[in-house]
Amino acid sequence: MTKTLIIPGRHGAEVAHWQHWWAMRDPAALIVAQEPWAADAPDAWEMQVAGAILAHPGAILVGHGYGAVVAARLLTHWPQLQVAGALLVAPADPDSGPLPEGRITVPALLVASRNDPHLPFAAAMRQARLWGAEPVDIGRAGHIDTEAGFGPWPEGMELRDGVLDGLRGGLEPGPAAPRLLRRR
Repeated sequence: MTKTLIIPGRHGAEVAHWQHWWAMRDPAALIVAQEPWAADAPDAWEMQVAGAILAHPGAILVGHGYGAVVAARLLTHWPQLQVAGALLVAPADPDSGPLPEGRITVPALLVASRNDPHLPFAAAMRQARLWGAEPVDIGRAGHIDTEAGFGPWPEGMELRDGVLDGLRGGLEPGPAAPRLLRRR
C-alpha cells in the first residue's frame, strides 16, 4: 500500500480539516508535522518533509496551502527523492520568496479554486504549467479548507487515488487544459 504523506499549510490543520479526516480514515496516511507550525523557514520545512519521504520511499505527497509549496520545492529541487506522485491543493503564495519554477518529474495534480484568497486562479494555472502538473479547477471553493466548508473531502481522496491509478497505468504528467471538479 502506498503511503500518503499529508503536508499541512503554514499553521497546521485544525481537527475539522480534511487532512485530519484523511489521516483518521486512511491507515496509509500520515500528517507530516512541522516544528513549529508557524515556521517561516522553508528550509526547515523541506528537511522535515524530506525526512518523512526518506522514511517512506515511494509515497504520494498531499500538500495544502504552504504545504503544497513545500512539496513543490522538494520535487523541483530534489527530483531524485523517491516520490510516486503529488496532489498539490490550493498552493499559497509564500512570504519567503517566489514559488518554485522547475518541473515536477512525477505525476502531479494541482487543485485550484477560482476565489482562493492566497493565490489567484490565473497564477495557480501558471504554476501548474511551470510544474508540469495537471490542473484541476474546483470552482469557487475559497482556500479549500474548513473556513470554505471543507471538513471531510472525499473528492480529494478520489483525486489522490486517481494519481495512484494513473501511476499503475503509466500516466504522464501535465495536460494543458484544466480538469473541472464539482463538489458534491
